[in-house]
Amino acid sequence: MTATRDLKPVLMFDSGIGGLTVLREARVLMPERGFIYVADDAAFPYGSWEEEALTARILSLFETLLVEYRPEICIIACNTAFTLAGAALRETFPDMTFVGTVPAIKPAAERTRSGLVSVLATPGTVKRAYTRDLIQSFASQCHVRLVGSENLARMAEAYIRGDALSDEAVMAEIAPCFVEKDGQKTDIVVLACTHYPFMANLFRRLAPWPVDWLDPAEAIARQARRKVPEVDGAVHPEHYDFAVFTSGTPDFATSRLIQGFGLHSR
Repeated sequence: MTATRDLKPVLMFDSGIGGLTVLREARVLMPERGFIYVADDAAFPYGSWEEEALTARILSLFETLLVEYRPEICIIACNTAFTLAGAALRETFPDMTFVGTVPAIKPAAERTRSGLVSVLATPGTVKRAYTRDLIQSFASQCHVRLVGSENLARMAEAYIRGDALSDEAVMAEIAPCFVEKDGQKTDIVVLACTHYPFMANLFRRLAPWPVDWLDPAEAIARQARRKVPEVDGAVHPEHYDFAVFTSGTPDFATSRLIQGFGLHSR
């Protein structure tokens, strides 16, 4: 049996607690690995940052994180962070494997029947050339509407912690996703922020017609599993599975939430 301390942890990074949607899937596929969840909540939300400043911040954080935790792999569970800084991370830290999160435009284009796809994202993800390139490469035959919500990530953080949201406020954010054109209707909405799947049931209830809300979390976890060596006989290490918040100690609601995902805070 492999000693638990011989297994390096998986580092999961997000601007807040939205990446827990990816963590949930990754733990199912990599049960023998410990996880370190890093939330850069001191800088949340990322969507409003200037690109150069945000890239510099992310690179600076990883310079410290990689030395301190020495992970097997890093999962960037944030569309905004990876579409902006993914290439810079790989160039700056060539010995580390980074698995990124990008809008699930390719599978959406493959699945749509109406040809009308919407991408619900943050303003930062919407304006990235990376996102436009994905559309050009994989969805040029579709009508793709990019919807950059200024408020939804922040609303999702509040919702995850148990705060009440008005239907009207949520609907105002998602309404632009629903397009009718030439007798067809949007049939797929890509959830291009890892916070959004936590609100999927609310979205389904408020939607003017049924659509497929495409959550990329499972695909991200599968890609990470392909990159992480499987070790026969290994058992889950108990000394990992903690969360780090760049703002310091999380509040009570956040601490209770991460405990529900099997993490403790440091």
